Amino acid sequence: MGRPEQDGDGDGSAGCGAPRVCRERARHWRHPELPDVDLLRARYVRRTFSRHTHRTFVIAGITEGVEAFHHRGTVERVGAGGLALVNPDTPHTGHAGIPEGWTYSAVYPEPGLVDAIAAETFAVRGAAGFRVPVLHDPEAVRMVARVVRAADEGDTLAAGTLLRLAVVRLLRRAGGALPERSIRGAGARVAERAREVLEDRMTAPPTLERLAADLGVGPFALLRAFRARYGLPPHAWLTDARMRRARDLLDAGVRPADAAVAVGFTDQPHLHRHFVRAVGVAPGAYQRERVTGRARTYKTGPQGPPSVRA
Repeated sequence: MGRPEQDGDGDGSAGCGAPRVCRERARHWRHPELPDVDLLRARYVRRTFSRHTHRTFVIAGITEGVEAFHHRGTVERVGAGGLALVNPDTPHTGHAGIPEGWTYSAVYPEPGLVDAIAAETFAVRGAAGFRVPVLHDPEAVRMVARVVRAADEGDTLAAGTLLRLAVVRLLRRAGGALPERSIRGAGARVAERAREVLEDRMTAPPTLERLAADLGVGPFALLRAFRARYGLPPHAWLTDARMRRARDLLDAGVRPADAAVAVGFTDQPHLHRHFVRAVGVAPGAYQRERVTGRARTYKTGPQGPPSVRA
């Protein structure tokens, strides 16, 4: 679901034309008293999110403009009054659906929280999730915005309450128990073994040819099996896995430059490029919110003082 290259927090949006048109802003944070949900408030115009996944759900309520995103082989579009709903570990992208971009508030609840809400409210056993990626529900969009606003104002009682009410509403309208995904066959086993190798050798991965040879298959057979199992080719999956591990390190207070090297990126700018295309804010901005909890909205355009909008 940055500003020009300055102060280490840029996103490459410089030179995009009139500042009033191109101005972007984003704040991504987690309130210490709401440990099971990430929060985002943003306006994007030129931002393009690369194909990536989240360990959490994505519940993004669009208040202005249109967002478009690739999801399970199709391009979805969601405008004002609609929500983008993405289940955990589901590859997706994101970009503006109109030249003016899009504005939204989003919550990213942990799977365990959604499962607990579904079990308590609907007696759903096992994993819960969404059956559709887009839902038009202006009231739910307002609820999500109120969750983000309440957390921003420090009213965690209201934020936690509204979050649960929003999840219940969305599960009732567009969700339920997810079918168990049973992966069988030699191809799935090869893909899982390849993933284990890439996880173990994240900082020095083998070539595709070497990885395939070590697993006793051809390169194209490995590509097909890996994409079928994880929805991404091995190199894209590895970048996504590095991003996840980098976020864990940043959450723990590791400096962005050190986190970059620790997960296998060549340097901090390399991490930066991928981070803003997956998370929507720069690593330093992300870490300042997570580690210090300072309330800021990070301007991604060159004009004006920081501002906050729901």
